[in-house]
Amino acid sequence: MKNNYFYKKTLSNIYKKPSVVSEVTSQIIYGEKFKILSKKESWLRIKTSFDNYIGYIRDENYTNNFEPTHKVFSLKTTILNKQKNKTKYFLSFASKVSIIQKNRKFVEFEKNKWIIKKDIKKINHVEKDYTKLLKLFLKTKYMWGGKTYKGIDCSAILQLLYYYNNKFYPRDTRDQLRYSKGNIKNKKFKKGDVLFWKGHVAVCINAKNLIHAYGPEKKVLIMSITKTIDRIERTAKLIVKKISSIKY
Repeated sequence: MKNNYFYKKTLSNIYKKPSVVSEVTSQIIYGEKFKILSKKESWLRIKTSFDNYIGYIRDENYTNNFEPTHKVFSLKTTILNKQKNKTKYFLSFASKVSIIQKNRKFVEFEKNKWIIKKDIKKINHVEKDYTKLLKLFLKTKYMWGGKTYKGIDCSAILQLLYYYNNKFYPRDTRDQLRYSKGNIKNKKFKKGDVLFWKGHVAVCINAKNLIHAYGPEKKVLIMSITKTIDRIERTAKLIVKKISSIKY
């Protein structure tokens, strides 16, 4: 466990450089494991353990003493105080928590911090119905580098399927494209097909429709597969580079 830490804030941006005005490349969520590569003033240069993603976060809110027992199964779950009243804070989907105590409706994951029991699953739970997870993010706004209810990008939606199910998958589209097996042969689309363009990815939820975080529409939405392919080729001059499939 040496140099293995766990993030203990609801979420944080991961920056390309140690500055809040630097590019946001991804995010880190509650309970996510990482290693510290170096420290610079109030910043940490980290490498996330799940996908070896490197970037900078603020030097705060982490621990090396953490054994997650459950994970969040909803888009977000409200954090409640000691009196079980709602606060303005949330844990996002796939956040990992360690349960201190529980009652009929609530569980305590930190001192005087509670969440609703029905919003979590055991840490080893595998959700085979990936469309159920994808649809959690419908209407979530598009945000470059985002991977939560506050905003998400196209590659993060795909990666979160694997992260939730405790399986490795790269963070960025270019790396996902290299990692995923597949081809570009003309074929009939089916549920679970993953379509890759240069810089974009979408997942088919059936033979006719796909779901993706689409920048031009500024949100996560379901669209026609053929119309999406035509639109991206027409507006961005990009064609599908690979068709893969979800496997975990």
